[in-house]
Amino acid sequence: MSCPPPAACHPPRRILVRGVNWLGDAVMTTPALLRLREAIPAAHIALLTPEKIQGLWRRHPAVDEIIPISAEENVFAVGQKLRAGKFDIALVLPNSPRSALEVFLARIPRRVGYARAWRNFFLTQTLAPRAGAVKMHKRTVPEIHALVSGSSKLKDPNSNLELVAHQIYEYLQLVAALGANLEPLAPQLFVASDEVEVVEKKFGLENMGRPVFGLNPGAEYGPAKRWPVEKFIAVAREIQAQTNCVWLIFGGKNDEAIATQIQSAIGHRPSAINLAGQTSLRELMALLKGCRVLLTNDTGPMHVAAALGTPVVVPFGSTSPELTGPGLPGDPRHQLPKSNAPCSPCFLRECPIDFRCMNGISVERMVGAVLTAAGGAVSPLTAAD
Repeated sequence: MSCPPPAACHPPRRILVRGVNWLGDAVMTTPALLRLREAIPAAHIALLTPEKIQGLWRRHPAVDEIIPISAEENVFAVGQKLRAGKFDIALVLPNSPRSALEVFLARIPRRVGYARAWRNFFLTQTLAPRAGAVKMHKRTVPEIHALVSGSSKLKDPNSNLELVAHQIYEYLQLVAALGANLEPLAPQLFVASDEVEVVEKKFGLENMGRPVFGLNPGAEYGPAKRWPVEKFIAVAREIQAQTNCVWLIFGGKNDEAIATQIQSAIGHRPSAINLAGQTSLRELMALLKGCRVLLTNDTGPMHVAAALGTPVVVPFGSTSPELTGPGLPGDPRHQLPKSNAPCSPCFLRECPIDFRCMNGISVERMVGAVLTAAGGAVSPLTAAD
């Protein structure tokens, strides 16, 4: 007689999940972790995560323990650190050789992950690529020119992508190897109301008496993901004229200049409040939770906001919402305008031609998308909402 799912036969007591390295990707792993908790509720689940995003996992019900790793820790130091945990099983979410080597050096007896070159030796159970998985195809410059001119006769691997290609399904298949349910959930993060109150007080945002909207104009991956700053400004000014809203401008240290430019164009407090480079990750989460809507590029805070229940409006050009869009694929709360550029998505960091995918998304279209996501008639928002 065949055994039921592995977790049902021999439920592991201590599970290590080797988390992914980037903020947006980490948010997309939350459905899998919630399904893992559901499947093995009594297990102790520890998450090995980069130190820079460890705040994401505070108060998360799928995680019992957070094990941060710094950029300075080498693979041998990480392996040594993990041995003390006496884990029964390691679930390796990234596809890198290093992540598999870390759990191998930790001497964890069962090590599960996707089969990839240079790492299969370090795993005890390798999974074949998921049916329906789609690899991001970075277009070449000749391919882009051929698509734009209409002369390409090749089958386009980036066209007609389906929602089941979304990255959350990759992680769900991994936890299914431990007996978890494959049915997708919306990504979820958790921030308590007291955290929102503390951060609002810190930045002087309590009792604003006006609707609060968020604006996140940066994107770490590269300029191809960034909608032009002058279009962000035009949308923000029009929305403010219609709603009398307060704009919170978010970003990291590298976004301070562009955030200052946007604030100067919109107007200073209370019309616009520049928070770029001033918040911790946890503070950013609390502020995003308090926004009526977030206007943003395709970047980490987009995923964070959606997972906290805040609708997002995102212009997509070089990337694909079918693969890495916010929330549960197809969620109508989020507005994801795209242009009809034939070369989109290209998955490149920089556009080699005229940036038509982003330039083709109009200010008027984005204004309508923001108002739709905000729920039409806008009234002042408080943390209790």
